[in-house]
Amino acid sequence: MALLCPWNTLCDLRNVCSTEASPSSPFRPTPRGWHRWWPPILIGIIAVILNVLAYFLLPPELLMHLGRFGYVSAFVVAAIANATVLLPVPYYPVIARLTQVFNVWGIIFAAAAGSAIGESVAFFVGRTGKKAIQETRINNWIQRQMHHPWRAGLILFLLAAPPNPAFDIAGLLAGAVGVPLRIFLLSVFLGRIIRMGLVAFIGVSIGGWI
Repeated sequence: MALLCPWNTLCDLRNVCSTEASPSSPFRPTPRGWHRWWPPILIGIIAVILNVLAYFLLPPELLMHLGRFGYVSAFVVAAIANATVLLPVPYYPVIARLTQVFNVWGIIFAAAAGSAIGESVAFFVGRTGKKAIQETRINNWIQRQMHHPWRAGLILFLLAAPPNPAFDIAGLLAGAVGVPLRIFLLSVFLGRIIRMGLVAFIGVSIGGWI
């Protein structure tokens, strides 16, 4: 949720509106023109800036308090950060800092589990059908995949693994079309092991370099 999407097509996934969905589809027509691109781009830029600043500006007192709880801190921070739908929260620096003190793999698994739990908020929001999602080719394609449980699991895993702000829409769609919760949680957890592994080993590398 916190870094700029590396693929322009996936950035379309952040275009979410708050209007009511029709009974037959969770989509609404997408707007034309350049203005549909700037919100996801702006979100990504802000997320990158916040993460870089947060890493270097984290108060030592906060790190000391989080360090007292170790792996529980990684789980709780990741869960809270990923529970915010469509709002990037700079929590990667906290995970990176914790890996410099605790066992790397313990932090990775704890953060991945918390991240999966946090992402379930978007899943349940989608399940309520209260959100209408802009109709784009990529959104339509993802919606079709979500109707097949194991194919949905693969798509969720692939979207959950790389750092990008696109996953919330996938979570909303998974809930909207009725993907089983166990498949959603397992797919996101496995994908987030890769993502948190990347964050963790970057943190270890930076710690050794500094």
